[in-house]
Amino acid sequence: MSQPDRVIYLADIPRVQAGLRGGDVAIRFEDRGTTFAELNAQSDQVAAALIAAGAGAGARLAVLGKNHDHWYQLMFGAAKARACLTPINARLAPPEIAYILQDAAPAVLFVGADFLELAQSVAATLAAPPVLVALYGQRAGYADFEVWRDAAPPLATPPTPRDDDDVLQLYTSGTTGRPKGVVLSNHNYRAFLGQVSQVDGFSYAPGEAVMITMPLFHVAGTNVSFSALSQGSSVVLVADFNPAAAMTMMANDQIAHVFLAPAMILMMLMAPGADALKFPHLRTIAYGSAPISEDVLKRAQATFGCGFVQFYGMTESVGAGTYLSPAAHALPGKLTSCGRAWPGMEVRVVDADGAPTPDGAIGEIVFKGDMVMKQYWGNPQATTEAVVDGWLHTGDAGLRDADGYFYIHDRMKDMIVTGGENVYPAEVENAIHGCPGVADVAVISVPSERWGEEVKAIIVPTPGMPPPTEEAVIAWARVRIAAFKAPKSIAFIDVLPRNASGKILRRELRAPYWAGRERAVG
Repeated sequence: MSQPDRVIYLADIPRVQAGLRGGDVAIRFEDRGTTFAELNAQSDQVAAALIAAGAGAGARLAVLGKNHDHWYQLMFGAAKARACLTPINARLAPPEIAYILQDAAPAVLFVGADFLELAQSVAATLAAPPVLVALYGQRAGYADFEVWRDAAPPLATPPTPRDDDDVLQLYTSGTTGRPKGVVLSNHNYRAFLGQVSQVDGFSYAPGEAVMITMPLFHVAGTNVSFSALSQGSSVVLVADFNPAAAMTMMANDQIAHVFLAPAMILMMLMAPGADALKFPHLRTIAYGSAPISEDVLKRAQATFGCGFVQFYGMTESVGAGTYLSPAAHALPGKLTSCGRAWPGMEVRVVDADGAPTPDGAIGEIVFKGDMVMKQYWGNPQATTEAVVDGWLHTGDAGLRDADGYFYIHDRMKDMIVTGGENVYPAEVENAIHGCPGVADVAVISVPSERWGEEVKAIIVPTPGMPPPTEEAVIAWARVRIAAFKAPKSIAFIDVLPRNASGKILRRELRAPYWAGRERAVG
């Protein structure tokens, strides 16, 4: 049961902080601020409206839109009503959105102004359409969020959160196949909230400004928000990421902490005037959700002058797994590591039979602990395949060194087998980054009559510079990695396809080369 002065569950956050610092700003968005007291009152009223609508304990509530401050009162209101919020990736195509809505079957769909027409057309195709509420903006066929919220009578006695309540259902990015609904419970987030103050990059002070650039349908956006608000920090929410604007905000708005995908860091470093800005209040930049090259990381350290924290985890583990602290970034040989295990999490590397591998041997990284998801929604087979004897299988190939630091090589399915040798794209990409004229790079497998598969690099040239030649890139790589790992060919592209969390969509890059063929691995 919740305690009056302590945050245990997500539903406790606005209530506890309203009691401790009700007049402090909890959320800054565009030109307005919301205090902790206002967030608590608003989320109480959302909970009352949900229960009045029959969308309380166990109900799914979907939200589709850009980052917006109304999201927080909806999230905490759902938690207080013992309902489960299901944020939808706003960048998905209509058929993908329809699939998620069909799968989650939400009682209510809250929609941002940019997606009102789309959501209405998709909802009309469902067998059981949800109630439509315009989270911000107006359109015929929608209830207005604030009118809908305030019409319900206040709750005399709010429900008491339970450990097994489902509170957040985030859909995996779906880089292969259909996305799966990851069900995260109060039990999972109780473990997360109990550890954040012990983890660099999630440990914030009351009143510090924490910038949210990641979308709120992504575990990084939600977790940084929950961590900040639970500790009395102020969330500074960004609707649309713009590299130059984000850097200016970080420099001028007393931002102390921010989480960035590596692709965002790269774009910021390429923004005009990046070198001229100073960041006197910035304490940490956390990064994760995709690999980062050593070259980009070193440039970022020089530009921002703050501590860097790498996080490695999965949506299925509430984003927790390992982290590389700012101090560990300076240790010899650890810069390319993803760090050591989170407090409360067990992490190991296993072979194909599930047995632990010796230090230095490559295998699959697996997690175990209270932050491992409850289940995949409506998919028991996928759940039992992913979680075996309590161990969550990440699908990532990596190793552990003698000091307990983990290193990610790549997704098991992205591994390239060329002439009997295993090559991991991230290692090759790291070797190519830093080559003059290379702004970004992805490495994929292409068919080879001789080797079965061979390594190909897809390169985004640096704007304003002559593109490097194929020979120059290959020569650059061969100095840094074994010859069999170096690319055999190069292609140039304007921009790499990525999903919302910044992961390269290698499947899209591979498709033209493998049309009519079947890969031997993956």
